[in-house]
Amino acid sequence: MLENTRVRPEPLDFRHAADLFAAGNDAEVWSKSFRGHQMPSLEATLHYIGEALYGNVTSPGGIPFAVIDKATHKAIGGTRYFDISKAERRLEIGWTWLSRAYWRSHVNSACKLLLLAYAFEEAGFNRVQFKADAENDRSRAAIVRIGATYEGTLREVRRFGDSTRSVSYYSILAREWPAVKQRLAEAVGESPSHVSA
Repeated sequence: MLENTRVRPEPLDFRHAADLFAAGNDAEVWSKSFRGHQMPSLEATLHYIGEALYGNVTSPGGIPFAVIDKATHKAIGGTRYFDISKAERRLEIGWTWLSRAYWRSHVNSACKLLLLAYAFEEAGFNRVQFKADAENDRSRAAIVRIGATYEGTLREVRRFGDSTRSVSYYSILAREWPAVKQRLAEAVGESPSHVSA
């Protein structure tokens, strides 16, 4: 169980569908990312959960979470670990989205603090990667705010119908984690010594 005083990322399940539909039934949430993964209906939300749990060509599976706001006990978004390589001690945190009501709030930082603490301190990974659509300034800024280092942009690396997508990459390394942890914990009002997975 991963949780702090603010949020609880818990394993995604179909029981989260109603909350996630309420949180994700907003075209603006999906306007710059996850094209084709909007939630205009409860059925679409159930489809999103199924893809996250079981994977397919466009959704890589991994370990998906529902992000729970502990103040309301509601699922307000999602995130996941994926592209996991135990041999190379690396993984990616991504497919993160939140209800628009929680943009620029404590939630993303509080959630990433927990996921990063587990990845580095419990699971022993050396590298955690993030990526965002190069045109998604909001997501790119959020990744920088949590302390990740920009590594570069792969130009027109993905196709969506008749258009292409450039993707920007970021990472945090194990040796950088103590300083990142300190800043993140202070930003969300947690004591770094009490942050654990």
